[in-house]
Amino acid sequence: MATIRTEYKEASEVGSHFCGEKPADSWKRHIIRQLKHRDKCDKWMFQDVIRAYISLLERTSQQALITKGILGSGSRHTASSSDSLTTLASKNDDLKKTTGELAYQVVELQQEIRIKDSVLEEQAVRMCEAQQRLQEVHSVHSCLALNVSNVTEMNRQLKREYDSLLEQHYRMDQTFREEKVRGQELLEDLIRRKQDAAVKMNSRNERRVRAREASLQKELETARKLNVPHHVESASDPPSPEGGASPSCEQEERRVPRMFRSASVTSPPRIIDSIKELFVKKRRGNSVCLRLQEDLYAPAGICVAASIPARALHVLDAHELGINAVRFSPSSNLLATGGTDRSIKLWDITGGMLHHRGTLDGSNEGITSIEFDPTGTRVLAASYDKSALFWRLDDSVLKLTLTGHSRKVTSAKFKCSMRQVVTGSADRTIKIWDLHRAACIQTIEVLSYCSDVVCSEFFIVSGHYDRKIRFWDSRAANCTQEVPLQGKVTSLDISPDHRQLLSCSRDESLQVVDLRVNSSRICFRAEGFKCGCDNTKAIFSPDGSYLAAGSADGAVYIWNVNTGNLETRLPDMHSSSINAVAWSGSGEYVVSVDKSRRAVLWSDS
Repeated sequence: MATIRTEYKEASEVGSHFCGEKPADSWKRHIIRQLKHRDKCDKWMFQDVIRAYISLLERTSQQALITKGILGSGSRHTASSSDSLTTLASKNDDLKKTTGELAYQVVELQQEIRIKDSVLEEQAVRMCEAQQRLQEVHSVHSCLALNVSNVTEMNRQLKREYDSLLEQHYRMDQTFREEKVRGQELLEDLIRRKQDAAVKMNSRNERRVRAREASLQKELETARKLNVPHHVESASDPPSPEGGASPSCEQEERRVPRMFRSASVTSPPRIIDSIKELFVKKRRGNSVCLRLQEDLYAPAGICVAASIPARALHVLDAHELGINAVRFSPSSNLLATGGTDRSIKLWDITGGMLHHRGTLDGSNEGITSIEFDPTGTRVLAASYDKSALFWRLDDSVLKLTLTGHSRKVTSAKFKCSMRQVVTGSADRTIKIWDLHRAACIQTIEVLSYCSDVVCSEFFIVSGHYDRKIRFWDSRAANCTQEVPLQGKVTSLDISPDHRQLLSCSRDESLQVVDLRVNSSRICFRAEGFKCGCDNTKAIFSPDGSYLAAGSADGAVYIWNVNTGNLETRLPDMHSSSINAVAWSGSGEYVVSVDKSRRAVLWSDS
């Protein structure tokens, strides 16, 4: 510091000495300016140190002057200034102490300066890092801003496309609604024309029948009034020798026309055949118009009175796994069972026992329902593999697989026209299939899981998990009526005369609905009866007088439809919940199947 001060003084003296020199001495002035600039730049960093140092120099010079004055006058005042010396010595000590403190403060200040310099350096490094990060953030921000602008533009474009698609959808929806209304009108017009044509055809056929009946009646009356001889000559008798008939015979021929004369000989067999033909045609339907045999059928009642089973004739394990469905053929001599082992087994009933006849394979998963056609030659089944399956019993080979449902098919039934099949599924749809084309011709959307379906000529009845039975017009796919219940519907069955509908539900009850008056219902319950699962099947007896259903306790319950009372309970043969029961068309046998693969044949004898 003393060196800097000395240099500064010398530079000042040189500057003052050369102030008035020639321009050739400009380098000296430049040096002086540089020294002044350095002094100005460096002075603020050492301001406190210089100030303390100057103060220390001043005190040191004062001490030196005082010491010199004391020593000069010491010879004169030796004796008298001893006290002054003592005082001076103490002041000198104080001065030294103050000088030490100032030096210590200088050291501390220098240390603080170094600490602050290091802090400043660290802050400068952090500031550089922060600036770098800020630049990176700015670059990322610019990229994100660019992406935002691109996405915003894409969103605008998508919004425009969406608006155009929405407008197009609206137009197409309007067109669809108009076409649907037009199609409905065309369908109604077609149905109306068909109805009118059917009415005309029926009236024409009725007129023909009445005319034929009148003709037959007239022919009968004429034949009754004729005087038929007791003995009719055989056609093989030889003619008279004259080659002609007797006069009495000629007179009889002239009296009676030839058609009635021939009728008098051969008319009884012809008339009886005509009457039989007429009654056969009447039995086929209301009109005598010609139809294919498989287009329309009337159920043939072969059971006069069903017998109530009393004991088990045969118990066997019919499948490898649980059994879900069982059904008798219309002729009552064949039984079909379907289970979760993916097969349908056919059984003959001989001597009060079930004998295995064959197996129908082809399903990829378990069987849920089985149905025979009225001829007993074809079998229809529903499966967990989202399809319905169709076999002919003459070769036991799978003929058709009807696929189109998205979940398991719970029921498959033949319509009255055996060319068509109706299926219900857990995917909340009911489908109508054409067996000749193996294609779905109509889909009915439902609001709930469909558990079972039954069919009449023009209506489809479906049971659902939302506790409702729905009636559908199969010609227009419209729900005509809903019947609410107290529990999930597990099965449906229709009486042989198609006048009553039976439903089984999870509220542990069976209900019979009069189809002529849908509001008329009878509820059947029994102590101990409990619906074991969501696909428990209940059925009518073949004469429509009894109801049969299996319970979760392994017993079969049978009710009387007319009295509403429980007729019998058949226990102790099943160890698990009964899934389904079947009653033979002859009314003699009942078969029950359960979840543990057991089948039991019941009879009254």
